[in-house]
Amino acid sequence: MAGFIPEDKISEIQNSVDIVDIISEVILLKQTGRNFTGLCPFHSEKAPSFSVSREKQIFYCFGCGAGGNVFSFLMKQEGLPFIETVKKLARHAGIKIPDHDMSPEMKKRIKEKEQLYAVNKDALAFFQKSLKGSLGQQAVQYLEARGIKKKVIDFFQIGFAPRGWDNLVQFFSKKKIRLDTVEKAGLVAARASGKGFYDRFRERIIFPIFNTHNQVVGFGGRVMDDSLPKYLNTPETPIFNKSRNLYGLCQTMGACRKASTSFVVEGYFDLIALYQHGIENVTATLGTALTLDHVRTLRGFVKKAILVFDSDDAGTKAAVRSITIFRQENVDARVMVLPKGDDPDSFVFRFGAKAFHETADQALGIISFLMESAIAKHGLTTEGRLSVIEEMKGPLSAINDPVARSIYIKELSERIDVDQNAVLEIIRKESFRSQKCNRYAKGSSRADGIDHGNQEQSSGKLLVGVAYRAESKIISMMLQCPEMLAEIMAHDVLELFEDENLKSIGKAILFHLESTGSSRIDPADIFPYLETKFQRSLTASLAMDDEDCWNESQGRKRQLIFQFMEYAKGRKEKKLIDKIKVAEASNDMELLAKLLSKQQKLALASQEQKLALLKQLPNSNISE
Repeated sequence: MAGFIPEDKISEIQNSVDIVDIISEVILLKQTGRNFTGLCPFHSEKAPSFSVSREKQIFYCFGCGAGGNVFSFLMKQEGLPFIETVKKLARHAGIKIPDHDMSPEMKKRIKEKEQLYAVNKDALAFFQKSLKGSLGQQAVQYLEARGIKKKVIDFFQIGFAPRGWDNLVQFFSKKKIRLDTVEKAGLVAARASGKGFYDRFRERIIFPIFNTHNQVVGFGGRVMDDSLPKYLNTPETPIFNKSRNLYGLCQTMGACRKASTSFVVEGYFDLIALYQHGIENVTATLGTALTLDHVRTLRGFVKKAILVFDSDDAGTKAAVRSITIFRQENVDARVMVLPKGDDPDSFVFRFGAKAFHETADQALGIISFLMESAIAKHGLTTEGRLSVIEEMKGPLSAINDPVARSIYIKELSERIDVDQNAVLEIIRKESFRSQKCNRYAKGSSRADGIDHGNQEQSSGKLLVGVAYRAESKIISMMLQCPEMLAEIMAHDVLELFEDENLKSIGKAILFHLESTGSSRIDPADIFPYLETKFQRSLTASLAMDDEDCWNESQGRKRQLIFQFMEYAKGRKEKKLIDKIKVAEASNDMELLAKLLSKQQKLALASQEQKLALLKQLPNSNISE
């Protein structure tokens, strides 16, 4: 799995970081016993099913089946290739890794991103210097006129792009930095003639956009007059995507985490104005509607989001679009409605932080806001009421909590003055229709809770019920009770497995044991030997499951091995008997003789092994 980086260096990096610390930067974790739990960042859930083990340095979600080590988490969370993930963690741990074994393509990709981060850092310094210099006096006056204080300007590292077409071009040319690299960062653009470049940002207040690792990924620029476009953002680059990044989160995530709530606004100045007034748990979108990635990022820091949009029609529509995503991710989202004509910036400067918080306390929940929006849109005429019910039946039928659904149906019926039973009947029909569609879409689910449709089976065989659970239990024992591995090897227990994924995991454990000579099994060390993501996820699941059941004596664990072997052999004997019956029915005497001989040898071998195992069991109640 290492590929381009030596295995010992990967182990050094893995041993130098704490998976709990890394994951805590993305989601809220709460210690529950020996493990830490939180809401899974990879699927929607209301109750935490995502578990992280500091002791074993692995994570596993019992809801969606995602699992693995610290590398697996970052690869899935940030969409990074393995090599880039290793390099990122190496930087975090202060470990230098050699790059002479990396492929040219990988070297090029990593080098390009590092160059873009460096170019953006230089550009930030240029913009800040421009604001403080003689060319930035107009910009400073503009910021002062908007009431923005110097300490806030410095905190958010606000800058200025002066008038002119080639200020930044000349700046990077003097630094002897290739302009095509600056173009890839989105800071300059090629001239229509094809000769040379010109500055993308000109005569604008500049807001640097950081990722959550404090790296400059892009910039936003605002004009100081009525010119259009009012706002201009860095275009999409290898390090910047406005559908994934949120402005200000790098600076405010501590306050958001502490409050467990974030105000979500639309503009740079909205965020800065709130922050200046002491409302520090705030973040802003980058001129785009809230996306699934935005909400999942926020969910890592907060339990509740309060959407603070402009009071005009566009703001209302933006809130309605966002609500669907928050509901999908089971995030408690509320909508704060400001007085007509106000945005967060103007409101907090006119009325202050206290009035803002008082208004926030009146923020409507998702369903209530949808009700009021639907009523405002359709009115309370007969046709209007019918349209309101039609618009609300989808959101109401999607509420899984029957008590909450009943309360909201009662609220709607009273609000529009329609008999509650009539509304309830419409919602029931919609709910039944939705459930029927979902059954067709999703198909039947597995009893063991694992999505085997995506497990990349090498054998194509799917095991269910007793056989799968028994083999899973043995692998869980191997991961959590390394003192039993010698006996599992001695009795060739893995050869009795039928599930190829579980057998592969078991063989990886034994291979690691033989190659390292270690008497301790660290599940994270097994991942490099596994072929598929599903196997790594399954390993994490089994390593964290049923920990208390392995506190029994070694004799009881031997008994579990014995019972599994008996079950597996019984399964094998039954298959052999079925073949014998077929041979008899077809009068194939030659095949019948071979099968009977095989049955006799199997019975003798089974009896000998059974006697050997029984001698090891402490006062076993299993008879011969």
